[in-house]
Amino acid sequence: MEAVTSSGTPHRGGQAATVTLPTDEQILITREFAVPKELVYRAFTTPELVERWWTAKRGQMTTCEIDLRVGGKWRYVMQTPDGSEVGFHGEYREIVPNERIVSTEIFEGMPEGLPEEVSVNTATFTEENGRTKLEILVQHSSKAFRDGHIESGMESGLQDAMDLLEEVAGSLR
Repeated sequence: MEAVTSSGTPHRGGQAATVTLPTDEQILITREFAVPKELVYRAFTTPELVERWWTAKRGQMTTCEIDLRVGGKWRYVMQTPDGSEVGFHGEYREIVPNERIVSTEIFEGMPEGLPEEVSVNTATFTEENGRTKLEILVQHSSKAFRDGHIESGMESGLQDAMDLLEEVAGSLR
């Protein structure tokens, strides 16, 4: 397994997220939170809470739609400081409340002429002693799409978003 980041540095109440590449088509994001999993799950799936962390303070969320049921759709759009829009959408394939969410994800800004990529994301929430481990496995259709995702600069925004997710989840106590 190739590691992109292996930070074990304490990060707020938990640790920095680690990003690894288990296979040529996968990205695995792992982050521990000093918050029970029910609160992390709630902050991960409730629109008004997602709006507080998803942009990682890199823009203003303009759309946050979540129809949290199998077959339901989700869509997140933010406007960046330069005025451009960044959007993603998908469909829920499996939902086990407080434990697991499987959904598709499509980036809405693929350059013209490039094929649309549909990744499948599996978020797993596990708890031990009041701490939550969130693992998000992103399954891409090819190494090229996986590498493009990594090279997009996603990690710095991811770290900030995960810090904010912990803050929002912790505020629900």
